[in-house]
Amino acid sequence: MKALAFLKVLAFLRRSPRAAAGLGILTVMLLMALGAPLLTPYSPTAQDFGTWLPPQAAHPLGTTALGQDIWAQLLYGARLTLLIGFTAGLVATLIGTALGLSAAYFGGRTDEAINVLLNVFLVLPGLPLLIIASAFLRGGGVWSVIVVIALTGWAWGARVLRAQALTVRGRDFVAAAIASGEGPARIIFVEMLPNLAGLIAASFFSTALYAALSEAGLAFLGMGDVSQVTWGTMLYWAQARGALLQGAWWWIAAPGLLIALLGTAFALVNFGIDEITNPRLTQTAGRRRTRRTPPQAAVTGNAPDGALLAVSHLNAGYVTPQGARVRAVRDVSLRVAPGEFVGLAGESGCGKSTLAFAATRLLAPPGEVFSGQSRLNGQDLLALSDAELRRVRWRDYSVVFQASMNVLNPVLRVREQIFDAMQAHGVTDPATLEARARELFDLVGLRADYLSAYPHQLSGGMKQRVVIAIALALEPKLVVMDEPTTALDVVVQRQILQEIDAARRRLGIAVVFITHDLSLLVEMSDRIAIMYAGEIVEEAPAADLYARPLHPYTERLMHAFPPLDGPRERRSGIPGRPPPLSADLTGCPFHDRCPSRMPGTCDVQAPASVTVRPGHRVACFLHAPDARPAPQETADAAD
Repeated sequence: MKALAFLKVLAFLRRSPRAAAGLGILTVMLLMALGAPLLTPYSPTAQDFGTWLPPQAAHPLGTTALGQDIWAQLLYGARLTLLIGFTAGLVATLIGTALGLSAAYFGGRTDEAINVLLNVFLVLPGLPLLIIASAFLRGGGVWSVIVVIALTGWAWGARVLRAQALTVRGRDFVAAAIASGEGPARIIFVEMLPNLAGLIAASFFSTALYAALSEAGLAFLGMGDVSQVTWGTMLYWAQARGALLQGAWWWIAAPGLLIALLGTAFALVNFGIDEITNPRLTQTAGRRRTRRTPPQAAVTGNAPDGALLAVSHLNAGYVTPQGARVRAVRDVSLRVAPGEFVGLAGESGCGKSTLAFAATRLLAPPGEVFSGQSRLNGQDLLALSDAELRRVRWRDYSVVFQASMNVLNPVLRVREQIFDAMQAHGVTDPATLEARARELFDLVGLRADYLSAYPHQLSGGMKQRVVIAIALALEPKLVVMDEPTTALDVVVQRQILQEIDAARRRLGIAVVFITHDLSLLVEMSDRIAIMYAGEIVEEAPAADLYARPLHPYTERLMHAFPPLDGPRERRSGIPGRPPPLSADLTGCPFHDRCPSRMPGTCDVQAPASVTVRPGHRVACFLHAPDARPAPQETADAAD
């Protein structure tokens, strides 16, 4: 376990050079403090040498006005400076974390009382408060300095932590933990605290830096214990003895430089905090987006078959911290014609959203496109530069995300958020923006007076309509919708779907609609593609797929929802579960759940996708006797 932890630390340091540099500086300073007796033979307080000696072999940083070795003072001074910084930072962070979490979790009068205390400490000026407190505790030694700094430096971190903890407190997983009967201590320490670890760590480093700088400031003003040797007291005595007037600039430069380096080290380590505590950022650093074709190969104009969107042999997925690939999309090809409504269905975890994000160049690390092409109007989106992609997004295609009603900014009016996308693409005339916003609201069935509302003043269905209006603002040729109605009731779902379909027909927009609810797609779609284990196993016109499903998986999905008329029938799910996408699949991915599997065939070879009827293709040995050749990936080809 220790070896594994050490390897993880090394991997982190490789991913975050700035954090590695910060830890390196802190390590050197700690070694200076701990190894001071080995690095110098002199005592920091011994007055056995000549005064005002310049740097030389015996005294690398010269001597003070009292004949003390400055190098020895610098080494031994690191001990108390680092002790004050880390101890005061730790105490202040513990106080701030305890009060911030308590205020957020318990709320009510507890929150009010803590808020009053926070406001008092935030209103009081920091340095004068430090000076007054230090004057009362003068003579208490270094621990009195630590107490003073800790008790005056916790409020800012507590305020920030409380604000973030309030957000976490309102999340569904905390509500579920409360409903399940978990106690406050477990909810705070197990449910909430891990989500705030990065913020707490950043607060610690910020407070530790504040403590080190405060000690130096107090010492420089003579308010600390100037009989102790710290970097701050070195500055005090250098100023008091007129070091600059004597030309002994090194007496001031050495501790000043190390205090600046300490602040730099804390700041650099802060840069790497999220990469440890946030799994989504674990692999972001250093990852390059792979292009599949050179930019000059991208041309404008529809694909030869007339497709608006042409996805060809796309392989995409995720890369684990160990470097292994999880292939969530496997050799997928899909065509979407102009103005067409294409449904993408399948169980959760079958790669539908990954396909949509990979094809539209929205797959964030650790997601990665391994190979293939995604052409919109003949232009390969995977080959565009970031600047070119920004010009294309929202103008040529837009995306409505799953649970996207939550992406509206709570402090901006709806009008401003609709204007934003249009302004980013050059529409700046206020009258034009207002007229277009009203037109969009009419299109999605909202009254224009809701343009002045804040998101919290709208219902879930209304917020979803606003997001769809934003996606339609520039009349893109393609809109990709990833389960946009999942969180809504069935009545609102139907209303929104009808408005989407009406807008599509009116504007001539193509729609790719992703859902695991096949009953929705049968009614709304022109064509449906069924995904399973990262592959499209069947694709057909909606009416044909409903009347004559060919793949056993599609047939079982069709029987999972009841018809509205006819005799009552018992419905059942599909036994088993999809295979893990991290595995190398052998044979048909559905063979172990298929009631019609053929041992020795389905579990050994992968079926080829063949056209059985015009527009209807399927990958199943029941309809296609040929096996599919092994796909040739070009995933390792990087630009």
